[in-house]
Amino acid sequence: MSATAGPETGVSGGARAPRSLRSALLGRTFGPALFDYLLIGGGLSVIWTAVMRWTRVGPDSLPAPDLALLLLLANSTHFASSSVRLYAKPGAVQAMPRLTLVFPLVTLLVLTLAIAGADAGGGNLYALYLTWSPYHFAAQAFGLAVMYSYRSGCMLSATDKRLLRWTCLLPFFYSFVSGAGAGADWLLPAEWLALPAVGITRDALRALLRVLVFVAPFLVFARVWRGGRPMPLISLLVVVANGIWWITLVHMQAFLWATIFHGIQYLVIVVIFHVKDQEALPTNRRSRLYHAAWFYGTSLVLAYGLFHLLPRGYAWAGFGYTESLLMVVAAINLHHFIVDGFIWRLARGSSNRRIVDDGLAKAA
Repeated sequence: MSATAGPETGVSGGARAPRSLRSALLGRTFGPALFDYLLIGGGLSVIWTAVMRWTRVGPDSLPAPDLALLLLLANSTHFASSSVRLYAKPGAVQAMPRLTLVFPLVTLLVLTLAIAGADAGGGNLYALYLTWSPYHFAAQAFGLAVMYSYRSGCMLSATDKRLLRWTCLLPFFYSFVSGAGAGADWLLPAEWLALPAVGITRDALRALLRVLVFVAPFLVFARVWRGGRPMPLISLLVVVANGIWWITLVHMQAFLWATIFHGIQYLVIVVIFHVKDQEALPTNRRSRLYHAAWFYGTSLVLAYGLFHLLPRGYAWAGFGYTESLLMVVAAINLHHFIVDGFIWRLARGSSNRRIVDDGLAKAA
């Protein structure tokens, strides 16, 4: 495979592009390309969004019990999986004692105080979660885009990574200026928000960001290609898919589906990394299927305990169930956001980077 495939290698007149260019654009995936593109890249969510828009299927297309089960299997379990990944990752407890031993206790303390003072400060905790959530989505899109670029032999320059990061953040900025009860609505004084000039400015920013969210990824992709080896298309897809989630699905009042697809995306990649970590252990005697089933099953059980049993525990202790549930959701999300910042680092020499780079020299 050529390490410097670029636009000049294309063939005009309807001829097929050289294999090196096709391979560079497809990229190196962790599983079958279609699997990665649909589940990790977000392709399935793009298809489903198009189906919903074409058929006018609403967010209530599934019966409530089925939707609740889907949320447990995908969304809730993906939050729990970051904790399972943290403690199952070889050497993590020794390397990060504060994160693994102290931070959970701090989170539980903050959660209890928020529930006890739900009327006073609980709303701020929930607003922080709503404000931070689109940033977390953006960080996941950026991480996956960089991960697949590295895995495919596209070593992004510092400027490329900076532009890619800002591009991934565009949906977050859109949500920040648009979100009701979060972002600007939470942080700015109500009297400011009521000013006509502020309303006009917010409308203009939303209109601009709706365009940039879908144009900027292609501009960054073109820039990287001009500099040498193109980014794999899955890196572009994951960024565009996140934009569709925060622009199109929000507009369709179907953002619930975005959280499901985000959860599936996360679960697939975290299971892959867990399995590869376990297979690399010299003492490993288990199959890939065993490691994958153990990881997902443990995450599912933990998710049920956190999202279903923990709020009931607070209600049993005398607190309101609704307040307990909302604060538990906020606290678990915030814990997940912070843990993610540590467990997905791609520093050279780390197990994450080893998994990403595995077989790269042979494939290049």
